[in-house]
Amino acid sequence: MVLYPHQKAELEATKDFNRVAYYHDMGLGKTFVGAEKIIQLGSFINLVVCQKSKIEDWQDHFHLYYSEKTTIFNLTEKSDFKKFFEVIDINYKNQIIGIINYDLIFRRKELLKLSDFTLLLDESSLIQNEKAKRSKFVLSLKPKNIILLSGTPTGGKYERLWSQLHLLGWNITKDMFYNHYVDYHWDDSEGFPIMIIDGYKNEDRLKNKMRQYGCRFLKTEDVFDLPEKTDIPIVIPTTPEYKKFRKNSLVEFKYNSTDIELIGATTLTRFLYERQLCGQYNSKKLEAFESLIQSTEDRLIVFYNFTAELNALQKITAKYNIPVSLINGDIKDLTAYENDSNSITFLQYQAGSMGHNLQKANKIIYFTPPVSSELFEQSKKRIHRIGQEKPCFYYYLICGNSIEQAIYGTLAKRKDYTDALFIEDETAY
Repeated sequence: MVLYPHQKAELEATKDFNRVAYYHDMGLGKTFVGAEKIIQLGSFINLVVCQKSKIEDWQDHFHLYYSEKTTIFNLTEKSDFKKFFEVIDINYKNQIIGIINYDLIFRRKELLKLSDFTLLLDESSLIQNEKAKRSKFVLSLKPKNIILLSGTPTGGKYERLWSQLHLLGWNITKDMFYNHYVDYHWDDSEGFPIMIIDGYKNEDRLKNKMRQYGCRFLKTEDVFDLPEKTDIPIVIPTTPEYKKFRKNSLVEFKYNSTDIELIGATTLTRFLYERQLCGQYNSKKLEAFESLIQSTEDRLIVFYNFTAELNALQKITAKYNIPVSLINGDIKDLTAYENDSNSITFLQYQAGSMGHNLQKANKIIYFTPPVSSELFEQSKKRIHRIGQEKPCFYYYLICGNSIEQAIYGTLAKRKDYTDALFIEDETAY
């Protein structure tokens, strides 16, 4: 296997670390660096935790590049899970690699018995909520070596770094971490206390501590010259229904011959329904989408949030007999994307923003925005990555004077915080 110079440099810089975080921008080949680090560490037992959609990719990677050195087990399969533990108990010549997804790992209690092993977390930001079941489980494991991989380690929220830094060996309590690095206050206007993050402090000190504990930061532009990116906002009028709901938290209307009643009884439901009124319930936005797909015969990537949005968008594409691919929580089908130059690929943010190489396309349409900066920044890299030869265009369908403008403003702010972590003083490529 031949590594890029930047990958070799990162491995060389961390050769003396057995706990390391490769926070490399999306598209720089974190899989290659992480897998090679596993081989270099040389543990007999190795556990790779990733998204469900990436299990096959990790299996293929080890089979392709390390077939003589490793034996791979898909721990989502009960038969492989049993064999994995059987092999541990014998004198086996190869490094064994067990691969499992985040949503299943906490159901495999037997993994808590492992010791003296290497743990690799692909997209380690998925354990940033230390109260989630998967995070609690991962933090309860007893690995000797740690490898974290992520292009967006915090989604612009430094308070979410604590669980990853804890794995790397920084034994600072969560309370002390917040007191030293996070500006916050408590708001009880909803009847219960909610922590409100106002900003951050001692940021240079935080970045220095992170590097001390094995964090490596690398941006794409420091390594490769990729094509230009162009953002194209398309402002859509809000509907009378949206304005009425925003004023009264209540609206009734007819949609596709169905009576709709939306009641914003809580902050969460008001937020949800405002987003939906800017999406599938906005006919002007659907018309703008239709105009965009009529204006080109190039491959298009379309990001959406809700199933109702997908249904409305697919109804439009069906009118023009456009080949369609789809990635969501239930389906991963890229047949049309691979075979048809005029295809449209719909990606639901949670399932499609991370880990997919879609550089055959150079245009993305954002029908509605995500609320996660991490998913937003990851989604952009599906096309703007190594192998892309064309300029990339991002079309944002934004309802004016609406919750969507506020969301995009927050996403931009979070990106600034994330970018600040990647500023390196001592390393250049």
